[in-house]
Amino acid sequence: MVRETRLSTKDLISPIFVDENISRPREIRSMPGVYNLPLDMVTKEANEAAGLGVPAVLMFGIPKRKDEEGSEAWSAAGVVQRAIRELKKDSPVAVIADLCLCEYTSHGHCGAVKDGTVNNDETIELYGRTAVAQARAGADMVAPSGMMDGQVAAIRRALDEAGFEDVPIMSYSAKYASAFYGPFRDAAQSTPQFGDRRTHQMDPGNAREALREMEEDLMEGADIIMVKPALAYLDIIKEARVRFEAPIAAYNVSGEYSMIKAAAANGWIDHDRAMMESLTSIKRAGADMIITYFAKEAAKLIKGGF
Repeated sequence: MVRETRLSTKDLISPIFVDENISRPREIRSMPGVYNLPLDMVTKEANEAAGLGVPAVLMFGIPKRKDEEGSEAWSAAGVVQRAIRELKKDSPVAVIADLCLCEYTSHGHCGAVKDGTVNNDETIELYGRTAVAQARAGADMVAPSGMMDGQVAAIRRALDEAGFEDVPIMSYSAKYASAFYGPFRDAAQSTPQFGDRRTHQMDPGNAREALREMEEDLMEGADIIMVKPALAYLDIIKEARVRFEAPIAAYNVSGEYSMIKAAAANGWIDHDRAMMESLTSIKRAGADMIITYFAKEAAKLIKGGF
């Protein structure tokens, strides 16, 4: 009766990895219980989440073909666009399309590479194309994750010009250059072939910069701002909650998921309690919605009265 912070299934967003190269589910080695899925299994996965009360999925795609620009990201026949069209036929979930090029480029970087570095201005033009392709396929929301300067403004302009004024933007506004992304790269097959992403992702030591990034994204037209990762940056979520009225998302990332799974598999911690305590801490810090690979497991416990 006196609990101050309560998790709801409605707080959760479940990521889905759809892989054009497979015909059956493939468990991700470093993320036990999480799978790359073929196109024909995406609707089943989304509907399982919806049946547990999870209102939305975040869609990632692994294409058959990669090139220097990542052109499959904005192709009408691209893997995410095909998956979205299938989902919208027979699923009640809201579909959020992750918007980046790292899964689609042959070099693994988040945009167009020129002279060994990511070219910001060329990249945001490609993001605009991708957003329009995702919206045309039926995406309810787009979520730019590349951390390019001006990406939100470019995407908002492209969507508006294409007649998608009502498609909102969930921006990865404070995305840190974190060590906790490792398992995700197994899932999305997006490890950079050279260099790293510290030129455009945030220094883990910076807090004031995160607030500036979020403020700029809101001024450019973001509808939801995000902090990623979640657990190592609870202070950033809290600061954002104090300063901004906008909805705040937090991404409980792959490394945070895999650590709990590994420790629980060794009998070192209680899996369910650790999972629910972690998710509650993210909500308590001020997140309105939590993207988490635990979404279905947590929803089952919540529905069971945990």
